[in-house]
Amino acid sequence: MRYYGSVYRPPSEAYSLIVQVTYGCSHNTCAFCSMYKEKHFALRPLEEILEDFRTARQLYRHVDKVFLADGDALVRKAAELYTILDTVRELFPECQRVTSYASPSSIRIRTDEELQTLCAKGLTMVYMGLESGCDEVLTLMRKGHSAAEIVEMGQKVRRNGIALSVTAITGLGGPELLERHAVDTAKAFNAMNPEYIGMLTLMVEPGTPLYDWLQEGKFQLLDQSQVLRETRLLMEHLDSPGSVFRMNHASNYLVLKGTLNQDREAMLRTIGAAEHDLSRLRPEAWRGL
Repeated sequence: MRYYGSVYRPPSEAYSLIVQVTYGCSHNTCAFCSMYKEKHFALRPLEEILEDFRTARQLYRHVDKVFLADGDALVRKAAELYTILDTVRELFPECQRVTSYASPSSIRIRTDEELQTLCAKGLTMVYMGLESGCDEVLTLMRKGHSAAEIVEMGQKVRRNGIALSVTAITGLGGPELLERHAVDTAKAFNAMNPEYIGMLTLMVEPGTPLYDWLQEGKFQLLDQSQVLRETRLLMEHLDSPGSVFRMNHASNYLVLKGTLNQDREAMLRTIGAAEHDLSRLRPEAWRGL
């Protein structure tokens, strides 16, 4: 297997066969993100991709899951994506799931018919970053899309049969936008009603514009109590029946797991217990990305 540069994948793809079909991220200007900075976005030659899959078949007796890296596989031509998925199905008949990252831009260029064909050929789920449902936060963080645009593309994925996993980041609006970030993010999740909701907690990395803003005093991080307040507001406004909710990333202070809306009250009780006893939270030194 051949990899170029750093390779990133969602936590749930830890045991997947990972093959790069693109290099880097097609947007790659988000102020909080340090990923893919060492390489320019490019389409990997199709024959190299197919060669890697053939090599993997020789190396691995059983492949349950495949993740198409890097940051935005869906920007490839539809016909090339069909070939990739056909190859996976031919070489790995035992494979149960094929997933990739997707951006609002790459989803927009796909027609409904193309998405339906991708689904039929085995693209099971895509991961999309919402980050925030608050347009002011999205503009500040240079996301490149409004909340309405992101929601529209999430709905497009779902109506064409592909499962959707959406992430957002607690603390991304700082103290000033805490309430709007929490409430508007919940509203965006509700409108998409994705199969999976994932929450990270903001960690600022050197080399990002957000790091510079923090050093210059232009941005302020939430303290632990504020993080819990924002999490409570989000949870109180979530109404996304059937969505699996996970706040168990290494960046999170508090672990929350459940299925909406049935487990919302139990998760609110967990938040309340942590608000009264901050020792329940993950120590700062144990957090990571």
